[in-house]
Parts: sequence; structure tokens; C-alpha cells
Amino acid sequence: MQVRVSRRLSQRISEGDGIAIIVRVEDAAAARAAEAQGAKAVALSVRIDGIRDATSLPLLWLGTTGHGDCDAVALRPDVDIAPAGAEAVADVRDEDELDEALERLDPEIFLLSHRGGDDDDDPLELVLELLADVPAGKLAIAEVPVATRHDVLMLERAGVDAVLVPPGDVAELVGHGPVEV
Repeated sequence: MQVRVSRRLSQRISEGDGIAIIVRVEDAAAARAAEAQGAKAVALSVRIDGIRDATSLPLLWLGTTGHGDCDAVALRPDVDIAPAGAEAVADVRDEDELDEALERLDPEIFLLSHRGGDDDDDPLELVLELLADVPAGKLAIAEVPVATRHDVLMLERAGVDAVLVPPGDVAELVGHGPVEV
């Protein structure tokens, strides 16, 4: 008998110790690899055939249209409601957007992005400034470039709950090698 694993993104981010790694994937094989390496969720920008069979991880939709069969959907602050059955993740890039998202969506999760900042701005500083305005009890996902476990731990110490990373070998970012199956 197979045990059903929760696909609520908020639950997966907040369970266990440490910061959660969410991996952008473009195919089912990348989703399987991310799960095997310890990721807590995967993020999609395009529909992927067979993704539900490839992983038991929650699916975060980052695309611009539709949301397929995802568990959570990143929404810009000017959207009034999340799609039925999916958790709302407020995709914010500045303080005004964060305030608007709180008023319109009241999400449990925020995707704090450096996108939209000036080229001269430090992406990490932008995200950490936004993090300071996230209300207590809400979850924060940082969308910033990270290259090492040290970068991930720095975000964790700052109070970030999860980090969105590009596809690839994420075992080092998670803090351990691939899980033996």
C-alpha cells in the first residue's frame, strides 16, 4: 500500500528543519532527479506530460497562463483570486506589490523576486528588503541566484523559508548527496 504524501506547498516548505529547495524543471526526468536529491517542491513554467507520475512533490506553477494540475500558483498582486484547489503564492517585486498582494490575495506564501529591479541593484539585497515586510506567520520563497550551500544557509539565517533554484544538481544546495533508494 502506498502512503499518500501531502502536496500542499506550504506544508512541504514548513516541515522539517532548514530551508526548502524548490527546483525549476522543464521535464519529468528533471522532476524525478530533484526529488531524489532532496528538493521539497518543483516549479513549472510550461505543462509537462507525466509530471504527476514522475514526482510526489508539490507543483508550483510559474507560467503566465493556466495552471494545469498544479498545487500552488504564483500570482501577480493585481489578481483577485487563486484558481480553485490551488494555493496562492504572491509573486512580488517591491513593497507596493507586497502591500497590494496582502490586501487582495492574503496569501500564506510570498515569492520574493529580484526581477524588476535595476541592473545595478543587488538581487539578494532587494529580496531581503522585501522579506522584512512579510508579515509574521507567512512563508517566503526567495527567487535569487544561489550557487552554493553557503548562499542557501545565508538566506535561511535571514528568515527565508525556501529558495527557487534552476534545474541541475541540487544535492549540494540541499546539504546532502542523493538519497539512496
